[in-house]
Parts: sequence; structure tokens; C-alpha cells
Amino acid sequence: MTDEEYGALRASAALWAGTSVLITNEQGKVLVQKVGYRPFRLLPGGAVDKGETAAQAASRELKEELDATATIRRGLAVDWVSADAVQAPEEMCFPGEILHVFDGGVWSEDQIAAIRLPADEIQAVEFVEPADLPALMSPGDARRALSALRARIDGAGVVLLEDGVPLSPSVLDRVGVLRTGRARHHFPFHPRPVPDGLTVRQSWAWAFAPDGRVLVLLEPDTGAACLPGGTPEPEGDGDPEATLVRETREEAAAELTGAVYLGYLSDPDEPCARVRYAAALERIGAPPVDPATGRTHIRVLATPEQAVELFDWGPAAADQLMAVHRARALLRIPRAAHRPITELVGPRTW
Repeated sequence: MTDEEYGALRASAALWAGTSVLITNEQGKVLVQKVGYRPFRLLPGGAVDKGETAAQAASRELKEELDATATIRRGLAVDWVSADAVQAPEEMCFPGEILHVFDGGVWSEDQIAAIRLPADEIQAVEFVEPADLPALMSPGDARRALSALRARIDGAGVVLLEDGVPLSPSVLDRVGVLRTGRARHHFPFHPRPVPDGLTVRQSWAWAFAPDGRVLVLLEPDTGAACLPGGTPEPEGDGDPEATLVRETREEAAAELTGAVYLGYLSDPDEPCARVRYAAALERIGAPPVDPATGRTHIRVLATPEQAVELFDWGPAAADQLMAVHRARALLRIPRAAHRPITELVGPRTW
């Protein structure tokens, strides 16, 4: 082939190039934009202009759409968007698109307050629960945004997508984490004993593996996350520590040792305490069927920081996390390095 023929062949297979930026607030909600030209919400972003890199385009779009100055350095996902997946008008001749998703980070209240919208195009911005994205965005955009958010939490690097679906799904993708709403528990955390007369309704454990990661249970049918533990029962004398040992064994076939009391959460709407402990994982068996629900939880190891991102605990989550790391130090367990979340599929002893 001549250079001219080769160039014409490649041009005939050319795709568009686009960019978007995933931004969350400190509660883990995702920034989306309401625009006048589409019925769906969008992430900040747009087309990559001639001569630009995708990262440069992302920075430019943030400036144009939010009046925010940022240097984009971290990618989350690259999506191959097929022509068939987009219901574009025929006259547009949409050939397909390579769309990059970049990490815009976690924005503080000051950064959010500094947003200034252009006079046209962007009508409003809002932060929404990840589980609400499919109802607000086009199906492909929602899949892409959730895949990118899971990739950010997982920390395995840039994921490759086809029409928003990962080519190599992580355990978070396979279970569908964040596809259902996170339970909203914005309860104050108190690093002290439960006051006399206050009923303990829940006892959960931050169960540490020797590498500093903790055991998290994922519901197989909803993707919802929880820590091991449960409700004290009368036959157990209402002992919260005995509860978390029993429930962790029943839910996860995991044995705990060296429990350290962290404190309790108080519910403003109900006079009760939800106590929290830290403990060391000693061993874990084959995945059991939870006698309370009849389901088998997906068991994963995540850093405490990754675990917090799977919940909606509000500002008090930071206070609980501090107590968790103090207890981790008492247990002589190192702080976990950030690494991909991994599934525990079989018996293991530490």
C-alpha cells in the first residue's frame, strides 16, 4: 500500500476522541452536570480538540464548565464506545468513540463553593449517590461512571471498557458494588464506653488480616457492603464482644482474636448504641451460608480507607477511622498499603 492508501484506510476507521472527569465530594457522591441540550446528566468533559491530549482536554473542560483549574494526572478508565451503543442522529454519522475518564479527586466544600458555571450550556451541577447514576444518565454513561468509580476505589490502575463494561471485571464489578444505594448512617461516633441504660443494637468488627487490610462482606444480590457482626441476642447475655465473634463465624466462617473496643455510634432517632471493635483475623473457612439470611456473602479484604468508601457514614467516618488505626497499632498490625481489593474464596490461616 502507498502512504496515501494506508492513510485513507486508517481514516476510514477513525473514531472520535472524548474525555470526562470523575469528581466526588467528601461523602462519596458524584458530581454530575445538567445541560440544556440533553435530557441526561453528564460528567464534566467533552471532545478532545485537534492537537490536544486527552488529559489536556480534561483540564480545559474543567476550566470552561466549572471555572476550576486542575492538572489531570491520573486516568481511571478508557472506554471503547461503539456506534451501535449511542443513539446518535443518523446525520451525525457517529463512528464510535474512545472516551477517557480521569480522576478529578475528592473536592472539599471550599472547592465546591468556588464552582462558577458558564452563562450557557451548563445549567446546574449536583452531587448524587452512585446508585442514582443509572436513573440520571444514559445507560452507557452510567456504566462508564460506575466502572470508573469502582476502579478508583480498587486502585488497580486504568481499566479498559467496552460500552462501559470492564474487559477484566474486578470483584467490585462482578458483585455490582454501588449499584444499590448505600445505607445512610450519619451517626456520631463516641470513643468511650456505652452509657448505662443505652441498649446495644449492633456490634461490628474491623477484622484485620496481618497485612493491615480488613474483612468486608458484600451482599451477593445487591452489592451492599457491611462489616462482620450483628445484633446481640438474649441467649448470649447481650455481650457485644461475644456477638461479633459469633456473627463473624456464622457470616464469614472467620475466627477473631484480641478484640479491642473502639467506641459506639449513637442514633439520634432511636435511643441505642452501635458498638465497634477491632480484632485480628486468625483463620477463615469455606464461604458459609448465613443462617440469618440464607445467602453466602462475598468476602473481600480492603484497606480501612477503601472500606469506608463503600459506606455513607458522613463526617463521623473520619473519627471512627482514627480509632480503627489506633486499635490496629495496639494489635501490632502494620498500616496497609493501597492495593486492589481481593476476594477470599477458600480456607486460610494466618
